Amino acid sequence: MDKKAVESNAPLGQGRGQVHRERTPDLSSDLSFEELRNRFDTSATVRREIMSNPSTHGSATRQIVSGKIFKKCKSATFQIDGATYTIEQGALTIVRRSSSRGKTESSPPTDEQLDQLDLDTEHLPAVDTPDACDKAALRLRYLLRQLNRGEIPAETLQKNLQYAAKVLEAVYIDETKDRRGPEQPRMQPATLHMRRLRTPCWARCSVEKPNEAKPAVARQQSAPTLVFRRLADEDDELSEVQPDAVPPEVREWLASTFTRQLATAKRKSDEKPKFRSVAHAIRAGIFVDRIYRRVTNTALMQFPQDVVRVLKTLDEWSFDVFALHDASAGQPVKYLGYELLNRYGMIHKFKVPPTILENFLSRIEEGYCKFHNPYHNNLHAADVAQTVHYMLCQTGLMNWLSDLEIFATLVAAVIHDFEHTGTTNNFHVMSGSDTALLYNDRAVLENHHISAAFRLIRDEECNILQNLSRDEFREFRTLVIDMVLATDMSFHFQQLKNMRSLLTLAEPTVDKSKAVSLVLHCCDISHPAKRWDLHHRWTMSLLDEFFLQGDKERELGLPFSPLCDRNNTLVAESQIGFIDFIVEPSMGVCADMLECILGPLHSSTKNSSSSAGQEPINEESTGAEPISKFKIKKPWVACLTDNKKIWKEQAAKDAEARAKLEEETNGTSPPTEE
Repeated sequence: MDKKAVESNAPLGQGRGQVHRERTPDLSSDLSFEELRNRFDTSATVRREIMSNPSTHGSATRQIVSGKIFKKCKSATFQIDGATYTIEQGALTIVRRSSSRGKTESSPPTDEQLDQLDLDTEHLPAVDTPDACDKAALRLRYLLRQLNRGEIPAETLQKNLQYAAKVLEAVYIDETKDRRGPEQPRMQPATLHMRRLRTPCWARCSVEKPNEAKPAVARQQSAPTLVFRRLADEDDELSEVQPDAVPPEVREWLASTFTRQLATAKRKSDEKPKFRSVAHAIRAGIFVDRIYRRVTNTALMQFPQDVVRVLKTLDEWSFDVFALHDASAGQPVKYLGYELLNRYGMIHKFKVPPTILENFLSRIEEGYCKFHNPYHNNLHAADVAQTVHYMLCQTGLMNWLSDLEIFATLVAAVIHDFEHTGTTNNFHVMSGSDTALLYNDRAVLENHHISAAFRLIRDEECNILQNLSRDEFREFRTLVIDMVLATDMSFHFQQLKNMRSLLTLAEPTVDKSKAVSLVLHCCDISHPAKRWDLHHRWTMSLLDEFFLQGDKERELGLPFSPLCDRNNTLVAESQIGFIDFIVEPSMGVCADMLECILGPLHSSTKNSSSSAGQEPINEESTGAEPISKFKIKKPWVACLTDNKKIWKEQAAKDAEARAKLEEETNGTSPPTEE
C-alpha cells in the first residue's frame, strides 16, 4: 500500500492530519473518487479485512466501501504496514501497533546511542503517540544502565519513570479497547485477588535469611461455630441489661460512655468504581516499580536488631507492643508504622519519600507523648495499628480493599488518638475546654485527632500524601475522617445496631467505609481480647488515666465521672461488664461482617480453582450436604473467655475482702464504745 497517499495533503473532512511527514507532489485535491480509492485500497488483503469486519472501523469505513468516501466523515480507520491509523476530524493518530510489526522492529540501541540520550522531560511527545513508545523504551534502557553505575539523580529518575508509566498505561488502555467489540461490556471478575505482602524492610538488611511474608489467603476455620451473642436488639443500648447483672457504677459508666441521645447522621461515602486488572499491573506497574524500588530501598530506614527481633511476631494476634516499646527506645509508632506501610507496598505505590514518612511518624509519636498519658499514648497507637494489620492480613480483608483504602486504614489507625489529652469527651464538655468549644461538644477528641493530623501533613517535611492526585487525596481524607470519627464511643451501640441490621438482609451490601470503620473501632477496644498479661497491663494503665481525670474533676469541683474515683472503683466488675456488653458483642458483629464480605469472594475463588483442573471440594461431592460456611480465624474468642474467667475469680476475692473488712470494722467498733 502507498503510505504517501495517506500522508498527503488531501482534504480529509475539515482539517489536515497532525502527523506531518514528507508530502507527495503528485497528489491533488482534484483526483477522482476511483483514483482516491485505488490509492487507499491497492492491497486486496486490507480491503478484505475492512469489508469482513466493518463494525470495528466505524461508519466512515462503511462509507469508504460503499463509494461514499469522506462524505459526512467523522472518523476513518485503516492499516499500513501492521499499524492501525485513525483519522478523527482530520487528525491522524496511531491507535495501536500490531504484533505483526515485531518482525521489522529495530535492534536494541547501542551504547553510543544511549550516551547521546538527553533525559530532559520538558519536550517529550504525548504519551498516546507512536514516538512516545520508542522514547520510553530507550529511556528505560538508559535508566537501567545508569542505575547499575549509580550515576543518575533521583529527581531525573522519578520524572522519566512517571513518563514511561503513563506511556505503558496509554498503550494498555488502547489495547484493551481494541480487543473488545463495540457492544461487548467489560467483564469484572468476581474472584478474590490475593495480595502478597512485601518483604519487611528490616529483613532486606538482615544477615539472616528473611522469612517470606505469607500470602494473605482467607482461611477456613476448623474451630467450632461462633456462639452469637446479642445485646439489646431493639435499641442496642442498655435497656435489656438486668439491674443485678452489673454493679450500678459499672452500669452508669457503660451508659454514659457508650450511648448518646442524638447521633449525627454520617454522610455515605461516594464509592467510585475503579478499573483494576492483573494485566494492567503487569504491563504498567511491575517493571517501573522494580526500578523505583531499586532506588528507594537504599534509602529505607534502618531497624535496630532488637526491633527486628520483636517485629518477627508482627502477624500474631497477641503481639507484645510493650516489648517493641522497650526495643525501640520508646518509639514503637515510628518503627511499626514504617514497617506496615512498607509491607503493604504503600511507600512504593503512592511514592512516599522515606525521609518524609520517617519525619511524619516521628512527629505523630511526639504528639502521642505530649500529655504523658498512661494509656492513650504511642503504645496504644502502635497496638491498635498492629491489631488492624492482623484484621487486614490474617482474615483476608486486604484482598477486598483497594490500595488507597488500605493506605487510609493504616494511617487512620496510626493517628486515631493523636494528641489525646488523657481525658474523656465528657470531661471536655463539662469543663468547657477550648477544644469542646471549637467542636461544639460533638466528638471533641476525635475531631481534634483528625484536624491535628492533617495540619501536620500540610507541613512539607511531613507530607506523606504529596504524590496523591486530587481525587485520591479527597477519597483518602474522607475515609480517614469516617474511620476516626467512628472511634467515638458514644456511637458504639448505633454502629453495632446498623451493621447487625444490615447483615440480617438476604443479600447485604456492606459499604467499605463502614466496614473499615467498624474494624478500627473494634481494634481500638480490643485489649480485653488479647493475652491476659497484655490485657491486665492495659487495664491498669487505663485505670491510672481514669483516676488522674478524677483528681482533676475533684480540683474543679465537678462530679466524678464513672470509674474515675480512685477510692470507689470496682476494677474486676468493670472489666467483666466491659467484656460482656461492649467487647464481646463488637468482635462478634465484626467477625460476622468479615465473613459476610469475604465468604462469597472466597467461594468464587475456590470454584474457579476447581474448574481450572484442581480437585473438587469434599463437601461438593456429597451433593446432599450444603457447603460449609466460610469462617475466619477468631483467636480473640479464647482470650475473652480466659480473661473473663480470671476477672470473675478476682471479683470473688475482692468481694470476700470487702466483706471481711466490713466485718472487722463492725466488730471492733462496739468495744471502743465500752
